[in-house]
Amino acid sequence: VWFADGILPNGEVADTTKLSSGNKRCSEDMSPLLPDMPLTVNTVDHAHSTTVEKANNEIGDITRNEIIRSPISQVPSMEKLPISTGTEGLPTSCSFTLSDDVFAEVEGPPSPTGVLVHSHLPVASTSDYRLLCGIDKNVCNKISLLPNDEDSLPPLLVASGEKGSVPVVEEHPSHERIILLLEGKSSHPVTFVLNANLLVNVKLVFYSSDKYWYFSTNGLHGLGQAEIMILLLCLPNEDTIPKDIFKLFITIYKDALKGKYIENLDNITFTESFLSSKDHGGFLFITPTFQKLDDLLLPSNPFLCGILIQKLEIPWAKVFPMRLMLRLGAEYKAYPAPLTSIRGRKPLFGEIGHTIMNLLVDLRNYQYTLHNIDQLLIHMEMGKSCIKIPRKKYNDVMKVINSSNEHVISIGASFSTEADSHLVCIQNDGIYQTQASSATGHPRKVTGASFVVFNGALKTSSGFLAKSSIVEDGLMVQITPETMDGLRLALREQKDFKITCGKVDAVDLREYVDICWVDSEENGNKGVISSVDGISLQGFPSEKIRLEADFETDEKTVKCTEVFYFLKDQDLSVSATRYQFAKEIAMACSAALCPHLKTLKRDGMNKIGLRVSIDTDMVEFQAGSEGQLLPQHYLNDLDSALIPVIHGGTSNSTSLPLEIELVFFIIENL
Repeated sequence: VWFADGILPNGEVADTTKLSSGNKRCSEDMSPLLPDMPLTVNTVDHAHSTTVEKANNEIGDITRNEIIRSPISQVPSMEKLPISTGTEGLPTSCSFTLSDDVFAEVEGPPSPTGVLVHSHLPVASTSDYRLLCGIDKNVCNKISLLPNDEDSLPPLLVASGEKGSVPVVEEHPSHERIILLLEGKSSHPVTFVLNANLLVNVKLVFYSSDKYWYFSTNGLHGLGQAEIMILLLCLPNEDTIPKDIFKLFITIYKDALKGKYIENLDNITFTESFLSSKDHGGFLFITPTFQKLDDLLLPSNPFLCGILIQKLEIPWAKVFPMRLMLRLGAEYKAYPAPLTSIRGRKPLFGEIGHTIMNLLVDLRNYQYTLHNIDQLLIHMEMGKSCIKIPRKKYNDVMKVINSSNEHVISIGASFSTEADSHLVCIQNDGIYQTQASSATGHPRKVTGASFVVFNGALKTSSGFLAKSSIVEDGLMVQITPETMDGLRLALREQKDFKITCGKVDAVDLREYVDICWVDSEENGNKGVISSVDGISLQGFPSEKIRLEADFETDEKTVKCTEVFYFLKDQDLSVSATRYQFAKEIAMACSAALCPHLKTLKRDGMNKIGLRVSIDTDMVEFQAGSEGQLLPQHYLNDLDSALIPVIHGGTSNSTSLPLEIELVFFIIENL
């Protein structure tokens, strides 16, 4: 396999007279790829680690120095937490449009560790979810506290409610006062109150030698939404906070209340001028991986970084966001993508023109797109390529197979943190070209690709067993109809499959494409910590919970947002049973907590964890907040409510043993 410009995955120039098993990208060589049925996209969410990087002069050539793990003292939150609204069914992630109406509803989540119940210890940081305790006493219960006039700012949190005191909120802060605070010597950000359930931290920071507006939310987790961070490059002599970012956060908040969540590689698009320009098209949201984060004040985990995109980049954000993410990284010498937003920059893609994606996705009406399989990886090395399919994604693979026509199978991959480089598609003068962006300054060994297309129309008379070539930022594998039949059968039977590429009579010049089923590790929920006892929940699978009813009292609501499963490798066939049982436990716990919401929140316990362990001869539960068990009188009420439900669940032994942890948030009714 080599690039269309004759460059091998390791960076060397290919001798195309010897490597006859592949072929350069040529549109005339491609068989028709139009699918019979439209493919749907699944947005994916990668867990993240952070890495210090230094940019060299070469595009995308980043030196990775050291991996920085999120400290346990930093309590994160759940990225996939659901919220109850009047609609039915589980919410889906998708792209949204920023409407003129910036008013939304309420909730909130993450928090820090090691806090003693009833101790009223000082709040650890500005990303601490406990900052929201007591805010309701200072502001009205509107969904948006953004002033209508262009000049005014939302309320400012002057002092948090430490040691049981009530937070101090300044209702009408001036721009002059805010700038003085931002440019002072304090390392703390200023914190605005967008509503009683949503705070935004703002700070002026220097990042990669440039001055940025730093924004981060605190409160979206309780709605099931990852927190959001935005780094917006300051304009020269800019002395007022760009308020449009506040409107964006309110819109995200409002969408989350409706069950519309933003996840990794999702987007929001604008219908009108944003940040004083109609050329600004929206935001692409990514989970940080190798980017430099150590000097930034981060939101609670999990969080997403929003990157401002131009209008001409919207089609790629909608149908193939990984292409846009990697292209941004190549442009700004950050791997895999920058975390920064730059106003008024030149768009990185122009008119669509001729691209293989015209055959795989709907770039005009966005009716269908490439089917992405989460955690599927495409790795290319010298002489071989490997497509790694997680065994647990078998059902997703079957959806791709069943929606493909007989000649073509096309699959979108995830960004690979295992590869040391990645293919990048660059458009120059309307022509799409291939480059490689790397994570290290060393020679490339493993290069990732964004998609693979198996084209089963290669004729046996061509003289080739099969052909593999790099097309734009993906891998094209041309095979005979007989090989396609074998590939389909292997995928259905979850068996590995090897494709030998090269000329029939060139035995010594072979390349291979291996399709391998792998037992991928669960690496989600990175940085998430249990509210029960402070243990790490990283690596444990979880899913959102959506209850049919809200539990409200004293103008407060308790919401169960997520369930974590501690017992791995269980039969997937019982997952529906486990989920239903988890919902029943969540309903019982919510009802038991309901009379105590005001007291719990007053005492700083606005995020609660409930861990339940069940086997045929054992029933046990624990409930805690910030790593400490709840006081006994709460546990007594929980005991009365939970034991009947738990014992009822033990009658179905097929789902046992069962160990789960449920997450609850106490929010204000706005």
